[in-house]
Amino acid sequence: MSKKDKLVKRLKSKPKDFTYQEAKNLLELLGFYEFNKGKTSGSRVVFIHKQEDKLKIKLHRPHPNNILKTYQLENILEGIKRLEELK
Repeated sequence: MSKKDKLVKRLKSKPKDFTYQEAKNLLELLGFYEFNKGKTSGSRVVFIHKQEDKLKIKLHRPHPNNILKTYQLENILEGIKRLEELK
């Protein structure tokens, strides 16, 4: 099982300790890149797919800790589902 498959499986289980870094790694493995508008964006980030530029996943970088909330995990899962539908 690849690293990507392991992260997808873990994400689908909606763990209470899924980190922003794990999400970022997974999305990069799926062909997304992180975009923020610099100093004015604060904790807001958008992950944009490299080939399907209309496919975007919007998140807030968690702080002060690194753990994502359940609604953020669901947003990522929805983005992955849309990506699979496009392929």
